[in-house]
Amino acid sequence: MKDFNSKEYFEKLDKYFRAANYLSVAQIYLLKNPLLKEELKPADIKSRILGHFGTVPGQNFIYTHLNRAITKYDLNMLYISGPGHGGNFFLANSYLEGYYSEVYKDITEDEKGLTKLCKQFSFPGGVSSHVAPTLPGSIHEGGELGYSLAHGFGAVLDNPNLIAAVVVGDGEAETAPIATSWHSNKFINPKTDGAVLPILHLNGYKINSPTVLARISKEELESLFVGYGYAPIFVEGKDPKIMHKKMAAAMDKAIKQILKIQKNAREKKITQRPIWPMIILKTPKGWTGPKQAYGHKIEDSFWAHQVPIKMTEKGDFEDLKNWLLSYKPEELFDGYQLKDEIKAILPKGEKRISACPSANGGKLLKELKLPSLDKFEFKFKKPGSHKTQDMLELSGYLKEVCKKNNNFRLFCPDEAMSNRLYKVFESENRDFNAEIYADDDKLSVSGRVMDSYLSEHMCEGWLEGYLLTGRHGMFVSYESFIRVVDSMISQHAKWLKVSRELDWKAPIASLNLLLTSNVWQQDHNGYTHQEPGLIGHLFTKKLDMINVFLPADANSLLVCADYALKTKDMINCIVASKHQSPQWLTLKQAKDELEKGYAVWDFASNGNTKKPDIIFASAGDTVTLEAVCAAKILKEYLPSLNIKFVNILNLKCLDKTVGMKDAEFNQVFTKTAPIIFNFHSYTNLIYSLFFARENKNISVHGYNEEGSITTPFDMRVLNMVDRFNLVIDAADKLKIETKLKNKIVKEMQEKLIQHKKYITEFGDDMPEIKNWEF
Repeated sequence: MKDFNSKEYFEKLDKYFRAANYLSVAQIYLLKNPLLKEELKPADIKSRILGHFGTVPGQNFIYTHLNRAITKYDLNMLYISGPGHGGNFFLANSYLEGYYSEVYKDITEDEKGLTKLCKQFSFPGGVSSHVAPTLPGSIHEGGELGYSLAHGFGAVLDNPNLIAAVVVGDGEAETAPIATSWHSNKFINPKTDGAVLPILHLNGYKINSPTVLARISKEELESLFVGYGYAPIFVEGKDPKIMHKKMAAAMDKAIKQILKIQKNAREKKITQRPIWPMIILKTPKGWTGPKQAYGHKIEDSFWAHQVPIKMTEKGDFEDLKNWLLSYKPEELFDGYQLKDEIKAILPKGEKRISACPSANGGKLLKELKLPSLDKFEFKFKKPGSHKTQDMLELSGYLKEVCKKNNNFRLFCPDEAMSNRLYKVFESENRDFNAEIYADDDKLSVSGRVMDSYLSEHMCEGWLEGYLLTGRHGMFVSYESFIRVVDSMISQHAKWLKVSRELDWKAPIASLNLLLTSNVWQQDHNGYTHQEPGLIGHLFTKKLDMINVFLPADANSLLVCADYALKTKDMINCIVASKHQSPQWLTLKQAKDELEKGYAVWDFASNGNTKKPDIIFASAGDTVTLEAVCAAKILKEYLPSLNIKFVNILNLKCLDKTVGMKDAEFNQVFTKTAPIIFNFHSYTNLIYSLFFARENKNISVHGYNEEGSITTPFDMRVLNMVDRFNLVIDAADKLKIETKLKNKIVKEMQEKLIQHKKYITEFGDDMPEIKNWEF
C-alpha cells in the first residue's frame, strides 16, 4: 500500500491539483497551443472568453482529495457538483483520468485531442459550461441551484456500497431546496443504504456579493450543522501545500467515520441514528488565479466569479500567459498526457470518479417485476353502474410492485394516506431514521415509502437521484402542489433530452408523476388546492418524451401506471381521482384505449357515430362523468340525434406532431361537426392542440379559476364543466328548432338555479346529482 501521507505523495497530489487547474483555465481561454509548447500568441486565444473560474480551483482540490480517499479506502464514489457553472473542472479531471477519451474517441490524449478539449468548451457546437449530461461521471447539472444534496441522498438509497460526495456551493446553500435537503440524513439507513458526504465549499462570494454562510462566525456555522445532525470537519486556508495535509486529514476522518457507522449498523446491529460527518472547506474564490487586475483584487473576491482576465485590456495577454505558466505545465505533462508518476496515484478502472457506474445508471437498471393487471381489475355489470376510489384500487397494484422489487420506491410529501395508497401500507412502511414512538403509524428505519417529510423539493430530488443511478420510482402528489417543483421537472426534462442524444448513455427509468387530490373536489381545502397547470407546463417540453394520462376510472388508471413503469427516458404524468366515482371501462377496454390514446365510447354515444351531429369529448375523471351525463340528457331531448362520445386518455394523442395524423383525426372528430370538449385543466391547451386541425368548431370547457369551499358539483357549475352548462352549450351549437332549443336551455338553467338553492340550504349536492346512475 502507498504511504498516503508521505512528502513524495503530497508532491504528486499537488501536481495533479495544478494539472487540473491548468486544464480548467486552458478550456476557458485557449483555441490552440493547449500546453504552451510554443510561445503564446493572440491567435491562440478564443475570440469570446466564456466560462466560470471562481468555484473551479476549490472543486479541483476536492476532486483531488476524493481520488486519494478512493484509492486509500477502495471506495466507490460519485461526485455531485452543486455550484453553478464550473463544468471545466469536471472535464479537466475526466480527461486527466483518461476516461473522457475512452468515451469520446476524438478527444485523444495527444495534441489534437487536447486542443479539441479546450476548443469545445463554451464554444458553438461544443459543450456546456455546466456539469452537463454530456460529461461522464455526472448525474447532476449545476445550472439551476439547490438540488445537489437531494440528488445525492436519492442516489445512495438501496445502494449500500456507494458514497456520494456532494459539493454544496455557498451561493447554492442559500436556496430553499438545499436548506431543507440537509435533513435527508434522517432518512438514510446505514445498514442498507450508502452514505452521503456533504462538502460545503465556502469561497465567500456569489456573482456580485458575499455569501451568508461565509460571513457568520465559525461557532454559529458549526452550531447550524450540528443542529442539522452532522459532525462538521473544518478545513480552511490558502497555501495549497498546507491545505493538502489539512484536507487529507479531514477526508481520512470523514471516511473512517462513515465506514465505522456502516460497520456498526451492518455487523454490530447498532440501530441508533448516526451523526454523519460533513466537511466545511473554506478556500478563496478564484484560488490560484490572478491576484490583481483592473485596479482591484481578483482572487478571494467576487471578481473571480467568471473570467478573471477578460482579454480586453493591453496587459491582459501577458497576465494570462503568466497565469497559465504559474501552474508549471512542463512539470505535469509528458507530451500531452499527465506524467505517469502523477497518474500512478489516481484510481483505476471503474473506481475513477468519471467512470463511476452509478453515474450511467441505465447500465445498472434492472427491469421491474410487475404483477399481472388481471388480478386488480375492477369488475362491474355495466358502465356507470358501480363506484370505487380509483387511487384505492391502484394502491393494491402498487403494493405488489413494492413487494416484488427492492429497486422501487414511492415518494410522497406526507400525503400517501390522504391520496388513498392504503393498501401499500399493508406490507410497506414509511422510511424514518429519526426517533420513532411506539404509537407512530407505519414508520420504520427500513421503510420503502418516502413519505415522512413534507417537501416536494426533497421528494422530487430524491426520486431523480434514485432514477439516475439505475432504479425505479413514482412521485405521488397533490395536483396543485406538484407545481412547487415545476422547475425541477423542467431541468430533468432537459437532462433527458440531452442524454437521449448520447449513444454511451443507457436509458433510465422514467420520471413518473401521479397527481391526485385534484382540482375538482376540494371540499375543505378550497381555492389554494386548485391548480391543474402542470399538464400545460409539460406540453412546453419535447412531446416525444412526455405522456399526460387522464384516466377516467380505476381500470384506466391501472393500465396507465403499469405502462408508465415499463417506459424509459420519459416523463409520465398521470392525473387521477381519489374519490368515489363511476366506473366505465373493463380492463381490456382500458388497454385498447391506452394503445391509441383515445376511444369512442359507444355506450355514451347515440345513433350514427360516423356522421355525428355533435361530438362530446372529455379528458379527465370528473369532466368525463359530466360529459357522459350531458350526452345522456341530450339524448332524452333528441332521441334521434347522432352523438359521438370521444374519451381522451393520453392527451398527447391530440398533438399533430406526435399524435394522430390528420386523416385519423378527421375520422375521429370529423371536419365540421361541433365539438363540446370537457377538459380537466385550462382550456387554452385544448384550443392550441386544435389550432392546427381542420375542425376548429370546438367549444372547450375547463377549469377557469373559480370555486373555493363548496360542494363537488358546485365546483363543476362554477367552472361550467357541469352537465347542465354542457347541454346548454350543445343546444346552442345544434341546428334544431328554436322552440326546442329554448326549452332545453330554460330547463337546464332552472336546474342550475335549483342546485344553487339546494346547496345554500343543505350544504350538500342534490340527491339526483349524488345518486345519479348511467
